[in-house]
Amino acid sequence: MSDDSNPRPSLIERITAWLSPEPDNREELLDLLHAAYDKNLLDADALSMIEGVMQVSEMQVREIMLPRAQMDVVDVNDPHDDILRFVLETAHSRFPAVDGDRDNVVGILLAKDLLRLYAEEDVNLREMLRPAVFVPESKRLNILLREFRSSRNHIAIVVDEYGGAAGLVTIEDVLEQIVGDIEDEYDYDEDEDNILQETDHSWRVKAQTEIADFNEIVGADFPDDEFDTVGGLVVNAFGRMPKRGECVDTGGFHFRVTRADSRRLHTVVVQRQALPEAA
Repeated sequence: MSDDSNPRPSLIERITAWLSPEPDNREELLDLLHAAYDKNLLDADALSMIEGVMQVSEMQVREIMLPRAQMDVVDVNDPHDDILRFVLETAHSRFPAVDGDRDNVVGILLAKDLLRLYAEEDVNLREMLRPAVFVPESKRLNILLREFRSSRNHIAIVVDEYGGAAGLVTIEDVLEQIVGDIEDEYDYDEDEDNILQETDHSWRVKAQTEIADFNEIVGADFPDDEFDTVGGLVVNAFGRMPKRGECVDTGGFHFRVTRADSRRLHTVVVQRQALPEAA
């Protein structure tokens, strides 16, 4: 007669048993985790997330922040119509609000709060702002994530050692280091094409797009003997894994990274560069 009082060990118990004896350092732990994956004790997603959690505990805000020059900000001194137009064009849900200068961040504007402009005649934009959270470039991501969760903030302004704005970081940026890319208003529907034309000379492109398809649609002539995808082409042009907001020029085109994490590139905006005028 079988003894039902001893149920099968749980996944955590099996992994713990597999990891014994305890590893002495990070490298040994990663080796054991990959061995557990090879033994089907972990699936690929679980392994990737565990690696992401370990990585977040060692990363600093400066490694994932959107640089100051790439921040989309609203100036509280601008006419309301100009602010509304800018919010619609950029399609973010939250904006750093400045008072004349990018270093003078006075709060965070939520796009949904702008609905008051249609419902009320006299609206003071400054009174609509939410308090801005400021964090140093050196803050660890695991600490920042804990602070995001406890304060229920979704965005923070990153400041340098002199107190000036160095960039911004969102809770989504941190979570993507753990779970990978998170779909938002800039991402594609899975059923849509890999290349979306924005203007006559600008396209939003998935990094997984094959170079041959890219060449055909945008009229480029990049070789595909060394790299198969646009992502491989862009990473090679940088010589490293680029961060969101970084740009590079190659082959007569300007590439701006719009979505990337520490492990892979997701989307870029591509613009055809103007040909030099004949002398």
